[in-house]
Amino acid sequence: MASPMRPVTAVAPWPVDEQRLVDRLAMTLVSAAGFALFVPAIVLFVLGVLLVPLGVLGVGFALAHVVVPLVEVVTRAHRGLGGLVLGETVPAGYLRTRGGFFGPPLGWLRDPHRWRDLGYLAYSATGGFVMSGVPVVLLVALPVHLILAVVLGGTAAVVLVLSGLLCLPLWWILTPPLVRARALVERSMLGYSVADLESRVERVEETRTDALDTTAAEIRRIERDLHDGAQARIAAVGMNVGLAEKLLTSDPAAAAELLREARETTLGALEDLRSVVRGIHPPALADRGLAGAIEALAVPIPLPVTVAVDVPTLPEPVESAAYFAVAECLTNTVKHSGASRAWVRGSHDGRRLRLVAGDDGRGGADPTASGLAGVARRLAAFDGTMTVDSPAGGPTVVTMEVPCPTT
Repeated sequence: MASPMRPVTAVAPWPVDEQRLVDRLAMTLVSAAGFALFVPAIVLFVLGVLLVPLGVLGVGFALAHVVVPLVEVVTRAHRGLGGLVLGETVPAGYLRTRGGFFGPPLGWLRDPHRWRDLGYLAYSATGGFVMSGVPVVLLVALPVHLILAVVLGGTAAVVLVLSGLLCLPLWWILTPPLVRARALVERSMLGYSVADLESRVERVEETRTDALDTTAAEIRRIERDLHDGAQARIAAVGMNVGLAEKLLTSDPAAAAELLREARETTLGALEDLRSVVRGIHPPALADRGLAGAIEALAVPIPLPVTVAVDVPTLPEPVESAAYFAVAECLTNTVKHSGASRAWVRGSHDGRRLRLVAGDDGRGGADPTASGLAGVARRLAAFDGTMTVDSPAGGPTVVTMEVPCPTT
């Protein structure tokens, strides 16, 4: 039995055999699908061009919420067809957008991949339409010509039969290069470009460096806390116990006092160690998950904090990064905002964790300040993002998103 269609690079014109016939029929079906997408392509291209001028009138924003997702559906279909032909995945490279009514259209306007989608629709409705149509037309030409020859008869029938038979070898020879050429255009226009990949590599290098710097800073902080806290207290315990041992026979009362101080110092050292452990991975996070840990985090805050976090169990590194990010936001609220209330909302759509921390304070939060910049670096290590909306007079809203598929 013949195997499924191979990548077009593996298809040669000769010899004529069953597998090559199956390959060309499969490629013709792919061409027919691209050919049929001509209609939505030209309609969506016209609507897409109109979005910008209509946006000035306000109508374009509402229309964009319909047109752009449909464009994405059509181009995703073309990516699938191109990937099927080339034997590879053609990935999309869309930028993330903010929520709300105006956020997505404004984000789409700045996304070069959305503009490339629009340019591809123009190609799909012109050159791509022709390239996909040729294999389909050549294949159906023979039966159509034969039917017309029977109907017309005479000299016209001979001409129609000969022209129909000529279409068959043309279909055999032209189909692979035409199908591959269109697939290469789809990969070039709809996939990642070299510049995209270089930018992505640079971004990965930056986030890796930030992650290493953050980890090194955390290690130094832990060493400092242990040295200045628990280690100093434990050393004091050793000294007190040694002195008590010497005074045990000569001055039992002084020895007892030293032992009492050693016990108290030991309790303080244990508390220091617990504080260090909480700074590494809070027990509430391990026991109650991210939602419960954030609720526990909000309890000692000296102002009302509304917590509405509904997320599944996530990988521990992501939960830890999200927890400390929210902790930093709430700390900033208490120290700098002058707010009367704060809130934390969290959700997960199956692919991405989204946390929003806000307050009704005076606003003016600086995203480049050390605290928020540290949050951004912590999230960037997981390819996450942070946006700060804090106009003068408030409110302040910090939105944090981290890619984290649960399946």
